[in-house]
Amino acid sequence: MAETYVPRTLTRALANARRSFPAVVLTGPRQSGKTTLLRRQFGGMRYVSLEAPDVRAAALADPRGFLGQWAPPVILDEIQYAPELLPYIKEEIDERRSRAGQYLLSGSQNLLLMQSVSESLAGRAAVLRLLPLSRREMDAQPDALLPWERRSSRRDGTPRSPGAFWRSALRGGYPEIAAHPRRDVGLWLASYVQTYLERDVRALRQVGDLGQFQVFLRALAARSAQLLNLADLGRDLGLALNTVKAWLSVLEASHQVIILRPYFANIGKRLVKTPKVYFTDTGMLCYLTGLKDPEHAASGPLAGAIVETAVVVEVAKAYWHRGQEPRLWFLRTATGEEVDLFVETVGGIVAVEAKATATPTPSIAQGIVRARGLVSAIASPGYVVHLGDAELPLAPGVLALPLRML
Repeated sequence: MAETYVPRTLTRALANARRSFPAVVLTGPRQSGKTTLLRRQFGGMRYVSLEAPDVRAAALADPRGFLGQWAPPVILDEIQYAPELLPYIKEEIDERRSRAGQYLLSGSQNLLLMQSVSESLAGRAAVLRLLPLSRREMDAQPDALLPWERRSSRRDGTPRSPGAFWRSALRGGYPEIAAHPRRDVGLWLASYVQTYLERDVRALRQVGDLGQFQVFLRALAARSAQLLNLADLGRDLGLALNTVKAWLSVLEASHQVIILRPYFANIGKRLVKTPKVYFTDTGMLCYLTGLKDPEHAASGPLAGAIVETAVVVEVAKAYWHRGQEPRLWFLRTATGEEVDLFVETVGGIVAVEAKATATPTPSIAQGIVRARGLVSAIASPGYVVHLGDAELPLAPGVLALPLRML
């Protein structure tokens, strides 16, 4: 039986980058669909994966000979296994600098890969990021605009019950899971974590105690969408602050988490400087926190954090999958005013709140209303994203928006 392919938003940006740059680097977490996207979109190009030990050994033993064998245009997959090739790829590119689309490179382990790319291919390569499937991609609307980009906030879509959201949240967006609806999600994610630990973590930071790192992962997941005090986290786990920072940097560099920084503006009040952390996949978040059924997730103490994670990550993916860098912040003042998400756009800051309710009321819009009095750059309207199906005004300049319309 043919496997289901979900069209990706990044397709257009990938095609444009290939027409404009000699090389394109596609990075993202493992199993996010990088290889599938490249081979499907550029099926006529030659392809070689550097993951196999014998192929990698051949590439490292004779880089020029290897690149001569795999002459451009070519897809070099899992390039993080042979970053030593990059200076030789630079040589090949510089011999025909005006020729676009010579090399398509893909890989994870972003920390080491991007260091090598910046050293060898600066000015020669476009860098794109592919995360697990976004909600718009799973809804077969990969090119759908965000609400503040449309003339009307309304977007076509079938109304959904809150239960549908929770079922989807537990499964997450990894293409392998989306393509096989009957697959045991818990088993797949458990295997993913173990593989991730064995490969990426050891490769990036040489973590000795993998068991302790798993404890760290679960503790971090329990703090998703909260202010993240690294010193407190380290003290709770018996870890040094430098260790916590290093492990968090691994997760961020390998696209497992997004770190959201507080918004700074001259508003006459001291802003809290502590960041917030979000896992890039709600399925992984639910797995790490021990959530296994929709009812448990919906009624548990992490319900709000899961919805907030879904909203923040959906917006981030919408930008990344167009080849754009999202400019996202949150607002939290020392006096308690807060807004879950600030999206910086050319028209001003779009304020977004995420609520785990299907019945939006005017009271849940007050955070955005008060924020507008503190930050003059906030555009209108702001949005309260919720799990129901009602699209209606909650306050002047604040709309309730069903999550499916995001």
